[in-house]
Amino acid sequence: MHEESDKKLQELFKVTQQENYPIHEPGPNEVMLRMHSVGICGSDVHYWKHGRIGDFVVKKPMVLGHEASGTVVKVGALVKNLLPGDRVAIEPGVPRDVDEFCKIGKYNLSPTIFFCATPPDDGNLCRFYNHNADFCYKLPHNVTLEEGALVEPLSVGIYACRRGGVTLGSKVLVCGAGPIGMVTLLVAKAMGASKVIVTDVNGSRLEKAKECGATLTLQINKESPQEISSKIESLLKQKPDITIECTGVESSIQTGIYATRSGGTLVLVGLGKDMVTVPLVHAALREVDIRGVFRYCNTWPMAISMLSSKLVNVKPLVTHRFPLEKALEAFELTSKGTGLKVMIKCDPDDQNP
Repeated sequence: MHEESDKKLQELFKVTQQENYPIHEPGPNEVMLRMHSVGICGSDVHYWKHGRIGDFVVKKPMVLGHEASGTVVKVGALVKNLLPGDRVAIEPGVPRDVDEFCKIGKYNLSPTIFFCATPPDDGNLCRFYNHNADFCYKLPHNVTLEEGALVEPLSVGIYACRRGGVTLGSKVLVCGAGPIGMVTLLVAKAMGASKVIVTDVNGSRLEKAKECGATLTLQINKESPQEISSKIESLLKQKPDITIECTGVESSIQTGIYATRSGGTLVLVGLGKDMVTVPLVHAALREVDIRGVFRYCNTWPMAISMLSSKLVNVKPLVTHRFPLEKALEAFELTSKGTGLKVMIKCDPDDQNP
């Protein structure tokens, strides 16, 4: 397995210690960044192992990485919002055109969007990287660069909670205690949820969820979705108002429909099979709204504000750190499901969190 993974990485993906490539001057609206921290996402691992996600197929060598932060070293001629030395969090999705989706504030849905580490676009797991300045957000002095890299997954949680309508007093079910489930838990609590119950098959991750503020946790075994739903209702003393499904597993989506109260909302964050079987009539008759999520939009300012004000603490989510030279080890560790968030340090002169 090790040899097969190593071969795939060598063939499909380039990181700077394996393949040197030119460092280009930033364009008029770009900044050049000295990269600092890049978190490994499940999508990165999926591309590494399988060479594709849905219709996005790796056809040429591609740099991975999209959960990132860095320091500005050069600015393009038209850049006004940043200066060399500024530390920034990078929003990895940049629309190429101002289309109808951009005009209504949903630029994440634009079919022309550039997204780091999504074929054919390279990511930012490298020493230096150029990015659109409007999608680089300056970090306050009390937010570390590692926290800056965690703004990306934190944004997923913010957008999911927005889509679900989490507010003061909400009772929320989060399915899955991986990195996205954890940030969703943190955001739901910060937005005023009075109770958050988290489910997962992994007991150690549920312990982490308790440390991060989960009101209740439930370890899933081989129960049916209806049985799990009953357990959730029993623990919570009611059905949750909002369920945020972060696994993409078919049975978990089914559980979300059964568990959510009548008139409530189920938000689908996790990505699984293209076709899933769900009790749709059960949802329809109880007016359970089912809402999809595609990444995020307009979330970076809120995420950075949450970090700066200490409303959320994402530091405990990082369980492992590797220098860029050991990126392969980092990917192998992540693919085994060890730890929670694995962070790669790209600056040889600054390996600090």
